[in-house]
Order: sequence, then C-alpha cells, then structure tokens
Amino acid sequence: MLVLSIGDIIGRPGRQAIEKLLPDLKKGYKPDLVIANGENVAGGIGLTKLTAEDLLKAGVDVITSGNHIWAQKDILPCLDSDMPIIRPMNYPPGLPGNGYIVFQKKAVVVNLIGRTFIGNFDCPFRAMDDLLERLAGQYKIIIIDFHAEATSEKMALGRYLDGRVSAILGTHTHVGTIDSQILPQGTAYVTDIGMTGPVDSVIGDDADAVIERFLSMIPKRLSVGKGKVLFTGILTEIDDATGKAVSIERISEEII
Repeated sequence: MLVLSIGDIIGRPGRQAIEKLLPDLKKGYKPDLVIANGENVAGGIGLTKLTAEDLLKAGVDVITSGNHIWAQKDILPCLDSDMPIIRPMNYPPGLPGNGYIVFQKKAVVVNLIGRTFIGNFDCPFRAMDDLLERLAGQYKIIIIDFHAEATSEKMALGRYLDGRVSAILGTHTHVGTIDSQILPQGTAYVTDIGMTGPVDSVIGDDADAVIERFLSMIPKRLSVGKGKVLFTGILTEIDDATGKAVSIERISEEII
C-alpha cells in the first residue's frame, strides 16, 4: 500500500493548494490512501462541513485533526456521520466522533494527541496499547497521525510502537522535520510532516500580526498569511503482507 500523508492544511491557501496539486499528485504517485490533517482548514482554525467536503472532493480519503477540531461547531454532527473524519482518540470518552477509522477493510488510520505543552489528555501510549489489544491482529497496516508539540514525545511514541504499527507521522507544529526514517523494527516515522499553507508567514499566520502579538502580549485573532504556498507531504510504502514500512519519502511543491 502506498500512502500519501499531508500535514496541517492552513486556511483557504492550503485548500487551494490541495485542490490544485492533489489530483496531479495522485495521477503521478498513484497512492492507495490519502490522509490529510484538516484541523486548520477553516480560516486557520477548525474544520467545517463545507471545507471538509472540499478536501474530500479534491481526493483526500481520510481527514485527521487535533486540538482545534472543536473550534467550528458545525463540524460536530459530522464527526458522528459517515464522513471519514477522525479526532484524537485519547480525548475523554463520550465526546463526538471516533479516534480511528478502517479504510477499505485494509488499513487502520489512527489520530492521537500529545500531552506535553499542549493539554491534559489521556495517555496516548496507553490508548494505543488498548487499541492494538482490541484489534488483536485484525489489520496489518496501521497508520498514526500523532498531533503533538514536543519532539521528544513524538520520538518516544515512535520508539514505543516501533514494529507494532506501520507508520507514525507527526503533525501540529507546522514545521517539517528532516528525520523521516524507517525505525529498526519496520515502522515509518517522521517527527512532523509540516504544513500545507503560506510560506511567507509564521506557521501559516500573517507574520506582522504574530510579531505584534509577541511584542504587545495582547491576545488577538490571527489571520492566515498570503502569498506563495508550499504543499508538504510524506509518501510511505507499506508491505501489505507484513504491515512493515518499505520506504518513506518527503515531497513538497510550491505554488504562487
């Protein structure tokens, strides 16, 4: 199975990059599964039904999310619908939505959120242990979007689950890392995929507004940056028989 995973998509510029580039990327690479983190798609924070539909129409198969999934209230009913949108599995029980999805009876896509510098959530390590026990070897291919702040927490989860899942691909910081690799026991890993959004920005937001907020320390709603856009993704090949990663490759394209 060939999997294309797209990092945090930022606002309208990110959506436009997906709509413009993804169809051709799918023709070129021919991925079997496209995963995209959509928690910053709607104006830079959250996801709406309409923006989710835009991503799915453009060719995304599964939309993952993170701590901003609750920002746009009209998405909440969608989380319990048949739309392929998941939220972090280690939120407290009883919330709308699911933390994982089975794609075409072949692969499991899981969404986890970290705890260090980001929030008080259930333990992602133990949550994944529990899921693997419940799945009990039913699926060979298991892919995790780990939405976390701390590089050490991401790396620790990678080492903890090495050989037990197919891929652990980090999101949330919007800054792509250069450590894409296959871990010793066969799990593909990268600390952060990076964002799909405006380059001349501060992690997707208007640079001047972010600088002003740091200088003044006055909270304000930030706007999405403008200008050229970078599409960032990770392409992972996984052996169907073993669930082990065969290769991992970073891809990026810039559009104006």
